[in-house]
Amino acid sequence: MLYLLTTLVNSFDYSFYKSISIFLISFFSNTFSALSGGGAGLLQLPALILFGVPYYQALASHKLATVALGLGGSLRNYKSLKNDIYVAWQILIFGLPGVIFGASMVEFISEQYLYLFLGIISMILAFYSFFKSDLGLSSGNNEQNLKDIIRFLIFIFLIGFLNGSISSGTGLLVTILLIKTFKMDFLRAISLTFFTVGIFWNLTGAIFLSRIGSVPYNILILLIFGSFTGGYFGAHLSRLRGNALIKKTFTIVCLLVGMSLFIKSIINFL
Repeated sequence: MLYLLTTLVNSFDYSFYKSISIFLISFFSNTFSALSGGGAGLLQLPALILFGVPYYQALASHKLATVALGLGGSLRNYKSLKNDIYVAWQILIFGLPGVIFGASMVEFISEQYLYLFLGIISMILAFYSFFKSDLGLSSGNNEQNLKDIIRFLIFIFLIGFLNGSISSGTGLLVTILLIKTFKMDFLRAISLTFFTVGIFWNLTGAIFLSRIGSVPYNILILLIFGSFTGGYFGAHLSRLRGNALIKKTFTIVCLLVGMSLFIKSIINFL
């Protein structure tokens, strides 16, 4: 009897510790993601895997949770979205097919090559943001010709493919693409990224990935709560502190995501 009671107490303690840990990791990773425009998977996805969740289930859970991140960030910054609805439709119409294709191919693609590619791109973005001192600090009107629009849509489809197959870093790519193509500032670009990538891309990817394996709902509830509150809090900080803080956070998160994916790919090659 004493043995059974001790086992139950130890099990409860571990379960409580695990639950608190998952929530805190989700909250802080999504707070930083809300400040940078992406990168929540840098902490959240590895944490799920360390807690024993299989990769595909962890990826699906992470994507469902980042829908809550998108909702939290969009709820705080919804006023800045109304002027960019046309761009949002472009991201959805051309990005969602890429997400579906990527999620459908995730079982057949060697992950280390995707990790290596996205890791290198993320580190390049970090250095580019660091040395480009005025990047994303102000918003302007940029006239796009047909060539610019076609290039933007092609990149959106390719990033959508990466979003469907990898969790980390694709929001950062969309954010920087919006800044470069439409001369947006960071706050405006991140608001649009949350609305399109955070909600619709990740929900679509999660639905397709959940068909591979069941999602652990007890963990998912914690992730959703942590993602929503972290996303709202991060978006609130971004409006208080402005584009300078967002740019610094974006640079740091890009570098950390890039290094993490690069190291992960090298380990998988060994």
